[in-house]
Formats: sequence, C-alpha cells, structure tokens
Amino acid sequence: MRPSRISKATLRRVPALGAAFFLALGLFAPQSHAAPVGPAAPAKAAAGATPAAAPKAIPVPKSPDASTGDRPLAAESTGRASTAHPATEAAPAADGKSAKQLSAAPAAVDCNLSGVLGASGGALVQQLTALPDVTCTYPLFNLTGADAGKVFREAQMVTVADALRTASAGYAGNNSASIGQLVMFLRAGYYVQENNAASVGGYGAPLQTSIRGALDAFFAAPHSQDVTEANGATLNEAVTLIDSSHENGRYAGVVKRLLAGYTSTWPASMDLAVQHVEWVIESGFDLEHGDRGFVAALQADPSIATAWAGFVTRNGAMLNGGDVVTRIGMQLGNLVAVDGLRAQGRPLVKDLINRYPLVGATGPLTMNLVWFTEKKDAGNCTVYGTCDLPKRLVPLVLTVDHTCNANLRIRAQDMTAQQLADTCTSLVNEDAAFHKVIKDNGPIPGDLNTSLEVVAFDDYYNYSLYAWLMYNIAVDNGGMYEEGNPAAAGNQARFIAHEADWLRPAFQIWNLNHEYTHYLDGRYNMAGDFEAGMTTPTIWWVEGIAEYISYSYRGERYAAAITEAGKGTYKLSTLFDTTYDNADSTRIYNWGYLAVRYMLQSHPQDVNALLAKYRVGDWAGARTLLTSTIGTRYDADFASWLTACAADNCGTLPADRAPLCGAADTRQFDKNCRRDNVAAATGNYSYSFLYLPAGVKQLTVTTTGGSGNADLYYNGGSWATTGSYLAKSANAGNGETLTITNPPSGWVYFSLYAQQGFNGATVTTQYQ
Repeated sequence: MRPSRISKATLRRVPALGAAFFLALGLFAPQSHAAPVGPAAPAKAAAGATPAAAPKAIPVPKSPDASTGDRPLAAESTGRASTAHPATEAAPAADGKSAKQLSAAPAAVDCNLSGVLGASGGALVQQLTALPDVTCTYPLFNLTGADAGKVFREAQMVTVADALRTASAGYAGNNSASIGQLVMFLRAGYYVQENNAASVGGYGAPLQTSIRGALDAFFAAPHSQDVTEANGATLNEAVTLIDSSHENGRYAGVVKRLLAGYTSTWPASMDLAVQHVEWVIESGFDLEHGDRGFVAALQADPSIATAWAGFVTRNGAMLNGGDVVTRIGMQLGNLVAVDGLRAQGRPLVKDLINRYPLVGATGPLTMNLVWFTEKKDAGNCTVYGTCDLPKRLVPLVLTVDHTCNANLRIRAQDMTAQQLADTCTSLVNEDAAFHKVIKDNGPIPGDLNTSLEVVAFDDYYNYSLYAWLMYNIAVDNGGMYEEGNPAAAGNQARFIAHEADWLRPAFQIWNLNHEYTHYLDGRYNMAGDFEAGMTTPTIWWVEGIAEYISYSYRGERYAAAITEAGKGTYKLSTLFDTTYDNADSTRIYNWGYLAVRYMLQSHPQDVNALLAKYRVGDWAGARTLLTSTIGTRYDADFASWLTACAADNCGTLPADRAPLCGAADTRQFDKNCRRDNVAAATGNYSYSFLYLPAGVKQLTVTTTGGSGNADLYYNGGSWATTGSYLAKSANAGNGETLTITNPPSGWVYFSLYAQQGFNGATVTTQYQ
C-alpha cells in the first residue's frame, strides 16, 4: 500500500492546467505568512571556525518572501529573482514549476472525457488515444472518491501501461500514435492514488511489472533520443512518469543520458525534459519518504555523478541563478550527504565550489553546494577549502561600508548615498524618540555595546543565500538581531536585515526601526544578554516596545494591531505570560504592541517600576510585579481601552512638556523650552535659532502637533533652508525630530519648511 500523504515532490508534479483546477476548487491553500514565530536554535559554527559567543538572537517578523527551511534555493524557486542575476525562466505556475510544462489545449478542441471515465480494458485505451490533444487528460488529476477508484484502480493502470509498452515499440518521435495521452493517464493515476489511496486501492507488483515494461520500451525506442520539439513534448512527461512511479533508480541511466547530451541549443520541450530530471534526482535522494533505488544506482555506476558534474561545467555559461543548470547542479550536494556516495561526491562538489564565483550569477549554485558541505558533511571544510568562507564573503557581498557616527555603522550589499544618509538619520532620530518614551538614566552599568552594525542585504533572496554562513544564523525569517554578550570587550551588536524589495521603488530596510529598538532596549532596559532576559516571560515587553517605538516614531497607524484590538482576544494578564513558544506572531507582535501601549499610557508608574527591575536583572521581582502586584486588576480597564482603540481612539502618552521659551524674539530658543502655535504658509519657512555653550554633547529639536506638513532642517552656524542644511527630518505631518551630536558652540540655526501650510505646531529644543 502506498501512503495517502501528498509529498511536496509529488505536489509539484501536477500539470499546470490541472493545478489550476485544484486551486479553483480550494484544494491547495497557500501557506499563511503569519506562521508562528519562535527563537532560532543556535546554528552550528562554520566548520573549522572558532564558535562565536551565544548570540542574542531575536527573530524578526517574517518577510513575505521568507522560506520555511534553512537551505537557500535557486533564484527562480523563491518566486522573486535576485536583482543581481534575474532568472530567465517562465514565471512559476500554480504547481511551483514552469508554466511551459504543458501548453493549454486549443480552444477549438473537444475534450469530452465521458468515454474515458466509463471505459475499461481495450476500450479505455481506445478512448484515451482518441482524445484530440494530450491536454485533454488534465482534468483526470482532479478525480476523487468513487470516480477516482473506478478510473484508476490497479487493473486500469496495468491496461494502460501495457498499451504504452506496445505503442512504444513503434514510437515515431512524436505524438502521432497518442502515446502522450497514455503517459499522462498513468501520471494522473499515480497522483490521484497517492492522494486518494482509500478510494483507489493499493498498487502492487502487477503494476510495477507493467510500468517497468512500458518505460523500458519507451526509453529503448530510438526516437525517444531525438533532440526535437516533437519528441520533447512526450519525453518530458515520460521523465516525470519515472518519478511518479518511484522508479528513479531503475532509470538513473536515462538521467545520465539526458545530462550528458544536453546543450543550450536544445529546443524548449527537450529543455523541459531536462528540467524534469531535477525531480527524479531530488525524489531519489528523499529517503525519508521511501528508497527509490536512486542512491544504489549511483553507487553502482559512479559515471552517473561524473556526467552530472560535467553537465554543469559544460553548460556553465548558462548559469544565471534560476536556470536548469543551477537547479540540477545544486542537487549534486546530495552526494556528500549520503555516506555511501560521499567519497565520489567530495571532489566533484569541491571543484564546482572553487570553479565558480561565490557572488553574482553563479552564487546560487556555489552557496547551495557550500550549504551541503557545511550541514551534511560538517567538520570537513578543509576538504573543500571553505574554512575561511564566512570571513571571505563579507567584503565580497557587502560592498558598501558606511559609518553614520561613532555608534552606528552600515554594511550593505547595495545602497545609494541618499539611502545611507536617510537610514542614518532615521536611526539617530529614533534614538531620541526612544529615550523620550523610556526616560532612562543612561546605559545599564557594564553594557559595552556602544555601537551597532546594521547589515543590509539587497533582498530576502540574497539574505537567505549568504547570511546563514556569514553570520551563523537561521534565515527562515525577516532578519535577526544579535546582541551577543554585552559585557564582553570587543563584542559587536549586529542587526542582520534585508531590503524590502517588494516595496520598490520606495526604499526600506525590513523592520529597521523595530530592530533598532531591540538594540536600544537591550542597552538601556534589559540587563545581561538575551538568554538572561528569557528566564521569565518578557516577550510581551521585548517585542511590544519594539513595535510601539517603530510605529509611533514613524507616525504610522498600526492597522493590524487596531484590528486585533476589536477582537478582544486576550486579557492583559494573559499577555504578560507570552513567550516565543506559546504564542503565534499575532500575539507576539500585534498584542505585544497593544499591551505595551496601554501600560505606557495608562500606568507609566508601573512601567517605571518594571524597568527598574529589568535593568538590574531582577527577573523574579519583575515577574512578581506583573503576576501578583498587578495581576488581573487592569484586565477590565484594558478591555475597555481595546474597545476604544478599535474605534481609533487609542489615546496618547501622558503630557511631559518643556516650559515655554522666555526670549522676546519668538525665533529664539533656549535649553529645554518650547514654542507653541508655530506656523508658516506653503513654501515658506519658520526660522529659529539658539545659543549653545561650549561642551554641548547633543542637541535635540522636535516638532509635534498642529495641522499641515512641516519639515525640519538644521544648518549649524547659518540659516537653514532646503538648499542649505546639515541635517533634516521630513516625515509626513509635523512629527519631526533631529538629534545633533557634538554641535558647535555659539548660535546655531534650524527652520521649519512648509511642504504644506502648517499651523499649531509645537517646537521644543533640548541639549546636554
């Protein structure tokens, strides 16, 4: 009996049109992007390298492109090609493979399947071969229940397999004898039986004998080796039938023959036959779901692997990251994952890794092969000459190295000068916004994480391709913040991220402000390293404050959280128990934000008491405060607040305003003072200045409130305009902040420029 599960491999083999039918019926549902999020398990150190200190590994909310595993893929397999080497294949079809797999039936063709559904024996073969086009068989993949059992019981499959054996003896290299319809019926039968074993019944020795006879005859037919479009149309489905029938090992010679003969000049359908060889190879190594004899075939005939590697080197000019050579070449890594094949696989894999560059068009091939050597042949990097790869990759991949200030550095794959400047400004200004909310008294004593390195890959694909090895992290996420040991000299806090390429032409580093808050929170609020803070449930705060600062600083409405507020799913006391293990992403991020916002606005004194305990590492005391001192006494008020928040009345932080400035000149500011009702007409300025004594380390200028849209400019010792400035903050609305480190002494100047006429704004200056 065959298992009733549908393997991932089998699922991909539904014809393009057949898959469309399944999708229309809702049988295949896309995986949710709101999958549960948990902390990544510590990744093993690169073989031969010194293990890094245990990182503070805070997983980032997943990007839309995040994979579900830790292995990098070919560029095409992600559904979004790398910007460095765009794939040239057709867009993926519903089954995840090329839309070229099968063409749609001509509109004028009458694909009446009633005769097939009701026939058996010789009549069944006659009905199939009478179908006017091979694509008429596609709906057969959709059969279920009694219909599936009637059409695809073993006796029916044996009849058609025997007919294929007979017809193959005279195969003319085209579909003139309707051999394609017979192949597709058998393909559909294997698929439907695997999906509906209870209805169809088991497949046993009679079918195995018949299908072997059929495939033997087809691949022995001289015209099955024709390099023509006509032959390829049937050949590509016959290759897939090898995999459908689990006869991968028996026909390893066919794999060898196709790979040894392939060139870039082959017509499209022949190229597709080689693409389907990838499935035969991949399933052949999937020993978890059954041994198909493929490994044994490779052990018996080492020339298969040699031909396979030669296929790659002979067609190396085709490599672009998503091509057939890359995808099949990547599978060579499986050789070093199997004990009995490792000896023959090591020199082949080593040659390819060292033959082709690690970046650019060949990067997907080389990095996937490196993944196999690191994960499946661990501790043997000297064999492959890859022990220093993590260090070598950094300058090769991250070609941009920019210093914002003494505390902030950006390493990037591809960022413009303006993108770098804007990112620096965003983070520096967020620093001030964080301290305004938290009201801390400086870093936690002994915390040496005085600087943060932001690593920005060009997109998720490049992040998944390189970050796993460069930084020893999991990449099935949206990025990772590593705090390391903040008490260790030389420790480097690092946020490893990628550009949100799906938002282009707008530029955004995915979760930038969220993750920068993690750095600030770890430095100013949470004693010790990440593991120390996880001794009791603190995730409601850790992720909640990151979401709150990220959204409030950017002035964005957190629509997803506000929607959740209307559902009233959780009590506040329940949220205090949130961990990565007991919660999904909605509870961790949306509800963490709601809990933190409520506490900051409604009970700031409790937040201050809680942070006082977090800052000295009194995790038990903090837990007691949450579960006993507070307990459930805020639950009812929290529920009321959620109702108001769902109606977009979430409230604001308690007022903490500086005193009014006292100078007679309304343009003049002083230390820690504000001016209200600042206004300017569209295109005009509100000019301001203040005098700074010597030794000022940091000047902060903020604008809030009012209507319209004012942008903030600073220019040191001369008037600030849109054409002459040293720093700017240009968000939508009037919420702007500039933090100037080590400003000059004497008079300094800043201005509000009216992108849109504004009034009622409050401007505040502070320095220390």
